[in-house]
Order: sequence, then structure tokens, then C-alpha cells
Amino acid sequence: MTTISSTQKDAVRMVLDAVKSSGRTSLTAPEGKLVCDAYGIPVPGEGVAKSAADAAGMAAKMGFPVVLKIVSPDILHKTEAGGVIVGVKSADDASKAYETILANAKKYKADARIEGVQVQQMIAGGVEVIVGAITDNSFGKLVAFGLGGVLVEVLKDVTFRLAPATKSDAMSMLTGIQAHEMLEGVRGSDPVNKEALSEVIVRVSQLVHDFPEISEMDLNPVFASKAGAVAADVRIVVDFAPKTPRYRPDEADVVKSMNRIMKPVSVAVIGASAEAGKIGNSVMKNLINGGYKGQIYPVHPKADEILGYKAYKSVKDIPGIVDVAVFAIPAPFVAGALIECGEKQIPGAVLIPSGFAETGNMAGQEEIQAIGRKYNVRLMGPNIYGFYYTPANLCATFCTAYDVKGKAALSSQSGGIGMAIIGFSRSAKMGVSAIVGLGNKSDIDEDDLLIFFEQDDNTQIIAQHCEDLKDGRAFAEVAKRVSRKKPVVMLKAGRTSAGAKAASSHTGALAGNDKIYEDVLAQSGVIRARSLRDLLEFARGIPALPTPRGENVVIITGAGGSGVLLSDACVDNNLKLMAMPADLDAAFRKFIPPFGAAGNPVDITGGEPPKTYQNTVKLGLEDPRIHALILGYWHTIVTPPMVFARLMVEVKNEMLAKGIEKPMVASLAGDVEVEEAAEYLYQNGIPAYAYSCEIPVAVLGAKYKWARGAGLL
Repeated sequence: MTTISSTQKDAVRMVLDAVKSSGRTSLTAPEGKLVCDAYGIPVPGEGVAKSAADAAGMAAKMGFPVVLKIVSPDILHKTEAGGVIVGVKSADDASKAYETILANAKKYKADARIEGVQVQQMIAGGVEVIVGAITDNSFGKLVAFGLGGVLVEVLKDVTFRLAPATKSDAMSMLTGIQAHEMLEGVRGSDPVNKEALSEVIVRVSQLVHDFPEISEMDLNPVFASKAGAVAADVRIVVDFAPKTPRYRPDEADVVKSMNRIMKPVSVAVIGASAEAGKIGNSVMKNLINGGYKGQIYPVHPKADEILGYKAYKSVKDIPGIVDVAVFAIPAPFVAGALIECGEKQIPGAVLIPSGFAETGNMAGQEEIQAIGRKYNVRLMGPNIYGFYYTPANLCATFCTAYDVKGKAALSSQSGGIGMAIIGFSRSAKMGVSAIVGLGNKSDIDEDDLLIFFEQDDNTQIIAQHCEDLKDGRAFAEVAKRVSRKKPVVMLKAGRTSAGAKAASSHTGALAGNDKIYEDVLAQSGVIRARSLRDLLEFARGIPALPTPRGENVVIITGAGGSGVLLSDACVDNNLKLMAMPADLDAAFRKFIPPFGAAGNPVDITGGEPPKTYQNTVKLGLEDPRIHALILGYWHTIVTPPMVFARLMVEVKNEMLAKGIEKPMVASLAGDVEVEEAAEYLYQNGIPAYAYSCEIPVAVLGAKYKWARGAGLL
């Protein structure tokens, strides 16, 4: 983190206090320069002229060419007002430019307060980029970098990181835009000074972190060259309105309460019912039929017993300790029952009922939030299907009981997506540790789940569907830590821009909601799924693959067409196809026919017997220069699907006995028999897919993305 002294901060505070006392929401250019100077952000030499003669004298003293800009707290976009004249080459021209700018400003906004005209050294050469900052409702302070100048809002080639950004974050931003090659030097031009440019990014990010009242900031253009990086224009927008701090419980308290909710010794069902078709009946049956061994307490105002269990009129009547209460009552009755849970000191409430914020009943949701916080009851939902935690045989839901145990924990904001997760997991025999509904997220959200699953030995991977993050910064901070231990996958719904609010800066206008999610999730080490199928396949496939030890990937295929598609998929998923060394090329050629193709992909052709698959795959696993294999199988009479599948598992196990383990995925093309072969491969640790070249490579790519983010490569 950049070290900023108290003297530097005091200099900025003086400027901002003056802006606040004058009732303004933006800084003038000279004020912006003072702020940049204080934080060591390079800007050109300049002065403010109060007359045409002043302008001519300042320009002559600085040396030509110069730029003249209007200085007015009421004119933020100076170019639109005709308030900027560049390339002024003489004192006479400076005098004329001063008069022209004043006339244009008065024409643009007759009542604008004009403090003078800024005369600034003209910076030329290098690449024009933008460095900026915005305040996002979910993620808070973000720093931005992209291609600048007049192209910035046309190309929208920009990338974001949470502020304050580290030097590593800043350097990653320089390669995170599509036009990053411009910074390397094109057509004989020199590469830019990346150290200097990244330092500007770091200092801007530190500035907006230190002074939350800076809501938006633009340095555009910044001229990046071999010599350094200089900000030619500065815009700073401020918002002095007090901010309500977000509610964030202590992590130790989160772990304590989440452990009692997810691993309860006892469960109360509020609204339990003996009548088939009622949600309270389904919850009771699932708890019983799912094999939960803890205490089950049905709560019903009139019943004495339900499904063989003694019923209680209120949770307060239950004699023992209750860890979690599942609500299966209409929305209007939730608040009253929740107060009773608070008085009973129950740490968790699973709120199945709908009828809150999703229907516009914000007051009802705020009421239960307040009750939860008053009594320290954590709320899951409302408007959810409940949750499963398979190590405890716990099915606290109205959906069907679920018993395929495993190490994947999944959650969804949507009930429909939750049902898809349940169905896929059962169909694919994907063992899960948990499936959790989050619904309206009145309290418990994604980062609470991350904190729980981080310390849960029954979970190896966490996959989450979300429509929004109510506290994106809290999620990102937790995910950055958790993702280094366990893969975190997110399907962020709503990838198309929801329409950012009108912003006063270029950076604000560029801040499409999805682009921020894209960059911050990457910064936090989260693997982003592009579709529901990706989320599910990643959750199933990533734990099945060993962690690769290097970047070299080799394709071995029995069909040239598959090899081409698999190669394309490698490029799409940022996988490095190994350049085949001559000796390894020759070794592969010993096993394939003359009309086959070595290199990478290794094309063994379709008519080869099982022995050719065996020899080439064994070679790929044995050679230490190869770190992962992608297999492309083509259904033939010579090598039928199940013969191929069993042989690949034999080779894998033979190598494993020798201490050799590498990630392998397979694409199977053929008639319906390939489905059985793909399933057999998957059940034996080789993620395999019939009729797809793209999915297996995407799964391998996701494993690589996690390994890179966790620093394991």
C-alpha cells in the first residue's frame, strides 16, 4: 500500500473543506491540481489567469505550446462548453484564446461563476489513457483504467479494481484492457513506463479510499510514455452527504451462528402440519425421511402431535434448546413468531414464506430485519425453498429429500435455480455437502455462506448463483481469502447492463454493472460461470481434477475435427497449448500412423486400435513437461466407447500407482453408447462429456483459473 503522510492528507483536507464550505459538488481544475500534487500524482505546470494579459504572460513563461481551459465550478465538462483551446503557440494567441473561452463559457451558461482561465503546459506524445475512480452502491470505491482521450466512451475499454488497489492489482489492470498492446509500443513506438502508470493508479485508488467524499474522479487523458505518466486533465466530483455504515457482524459470530444453523442439534418447524400438500407438512416429512437424527419440534397453535412428534403452541413452550426454526407460516405472522424465537434465544430462522420485498412489501422485510438484529437471530430468506446439509442428513426444505453426499456446496438466490441445482445434482450423481436458498437476503447472504464453508471440512468447493450482492465489498474481501483455500464459483445473473445512473464523469458513465462484477470477481479469485450449466459442471468437475503443476496442455484426439474445436476451446478458456518439443514429437509419432499428425493436437486418426490410445495417453502422462491432457474420442468399431473408457481409467490408475497424477478431461463423439462411457470416466475421476468439445475444456480451464488465483502454479 502506498504510504501517504499526514501532511499530504492535510493538504487534501484543506481543499475539500473549502469546496464543502462553498456548497459545491465538484473541484475546479486548479483545486484538482492541488489534490494531485498532494498525493504525488503527476500533472503539468499551470496557473490561473484573471485577464488576457495574464494568460499571455503565463504562457510565455511556461513555454509553448500551452492549453487554456475555463475555470468554473459550474462548468464540469469544459470541452462541451467550448472552454478548452489546445496547441496555443504564441502570447498573442494566448490572449485571444482567453477572450474566446470567456465568451464561449458565458454563452454556454450565462450565470456560471468564472474564476479565470487555466494556462497549462501542453503534454504531447505517448498513449492517451484514463485513470479514474467511482463509488458503486455495492462495491464501494473502485479505481478504473482504460484507453483514454476522445475514444474512452466510444470503445469503453476499461477495467476496474477495488480501492485501495495494490501494485499487483494496478499492473494487472494494464493488461486487463483489450487495447493493452498499445502500451507495449506499436509500429516502432516505445513502450510506456508501466511502473509510472501503475503508480498513478495506486495513488488515485489510495486517494479515494482515504477521502470517501470523493465520489468520482477522472484523470483523462493521462499521457503515458517511456518517460512517465502525466495527467493532463483532472475532474473530481464530491458528495459530502453522511453515509450509513453497512451492518456487518463479526466473523467469529458468523461462524458460531452458522454452525448452529447448518449443523443443528434440534430443529423447530413453525407451521408444521399433518395435512398433505401443506408446506409445513413437506418440511416435516423431509426432516424425518431425510434421516435427520436431531430433535424435531413441530409448532402449531392447536395440534397436540404431528406425524408422531409432540407439537407445541409456541417455540417458547419447547423445553430444550432450539438451534434453528424453519418458518412455514404466512408472511403476516412471521414477525410475531420471530420475536418468540428471539425470546427463546434461537440463533437462526429459515424463512420460507414469500410476501416480503419481492412483492414490494419493503416495510415487512425491514420489520423482520430489525427483529433479527435486536434479538441476534440470523435470517435465511425470506422467500426461499430452505436448505440441505447432507453430512447431518438435514433436509430443512419443502423440496424433495436429498441423500447424495459429497463435497460441493451450492446456493441460489432463486428458488427455480435451486430446483435445477437439486435436479442436476441428483441426475449427475454429484455429491453435495449443502444446497442453500438465499431468496431476498434480508440477512444471511453469500459471504456468510463463504465464511461457514471455509471452515467446513465437508466442503471442498463453493458454487453460488446470485442476482445481486447486497454488500459486494464484504463478499469480495471474504472471497479473496476463501478462494485461496477452496474454489469459489459464481453465476452472476443479469450480465446485461441494468443502466448505470447518470454520472458526471467519464469513468462513471463507463461503469456498467456487469463489468464491475467481472473485474472484482476476478480480483477476488472467484471463477465466473457464464451459464447455469457452467455453474453445475464446474461444481461437479473442479473437485474431480487434481491441481495442475504447470501450464502446458496437450490434446490427444482420434478425430481431426474434434482437435480443431478443442483447440478453439483452449483459446477461449485461456489454456496454453504446449509447443511440442522435437523429441516428444518424435516419441508420439512412434505410436501413430504416418498419415496421423503429431504436434499439438496429437491426431491418432479414427481407425486406430485401443493400444494407440493407451500408448499416447501414457506418454502424455509420463512426460513431466506435459501438465494436463485433453482427450478427444471418436466412436469406432475398432475402439468401442466402453473399451476406450475402461482403458483410460486403467492407464490413469497405473500412473497414479507410480505417483503420477495430472488433470485429464475427455470429449466423446459418437452414438448413444458414448453416454455410458462418459459417465464411467467421470465416476473414475476423468470429467468426460458426450457430444461436447467445449464443456470439458471449460471445466479444465476453470480448474486452471482457480489454481492460478490461489498461487498454486
